[in-house]
Amino acid sequence: MLIKKKLGFWLFLRASLLACCLFVLVNYAISFATVYQFSRPSPLTQADAAIVLGAAAWDKRPSPVFRERINHALNLYRSGLVKKILFTGGSPKTGFMSEAAVARRYAINHGIDKEDIIYENQSRDTWQNLVNAQIEAGNNDIKTVIIVSDPYHLARAKLMAHDLGLDAQVSPTPTSRYTATYSKLRFLAQESYLLMIYQWTQFIRSPKIRSVFQLFFPVHDQA
Repeated sequence: MLIKKKLGFWLFLRASLLACCLFVLVNYAISFATVYQFSRPSPLTQADAAIVLGAAAWDKRPSPVFRERINHALNLYRSGLVKKILFTGGSPKTGFMSEAAVARRYAINHGIDKEDIIYENQSRDTWQNLVNAQIEAGNNDIKTVIIVSDPYHLARAKLMAHDLGLDAQVSPTPTSRYTATYSKLRFLAQESYLLMIYQWTQFIRSPKIRSVFQLFFPVHDQA
């Protein structure tokens, strides 16, 4: 009897591990397909502003990745699809220009009217980029936006924008530093993983899940 119980336990444990692995693999495959889908260009309608997600800046120069994002936003502005450009991104080190300030300087040097440029220089990641951009959009009567970034970055950015209540389209850069097959696959794999983790995190934080969790693990206020 004891042997049968132990055998049953190990069979249950193995089945549970296999089910968990299958769940993760299916979720990852869905995220992979979603990231790839959003990387493809789609028709755009006119919006109030383009939000350029921050990337590395080297002193006063945008990195090649950041430069491509900026150039794409400039093209959207020149084509009349957006009326303003909103740059995001803080400073990696004290005393250095913020990513957004570098982008603003680059845009002005390329003929963009500084009155049509908005920027925030505090954010450190994609979520903060969009949170701060939303604040600046509200302060400048911007209702609709087009988010600009590298192709494989946009699925996660689009989902975050949706969660924040932004009326956002996305537009991938037509050119990118991620051109080598290995670099593209690594970036695709990384963004698929990050998208999956973000979705899980949002699911766990949802009010319904939190209420169910509190049923089993009630939190009592300390007097």
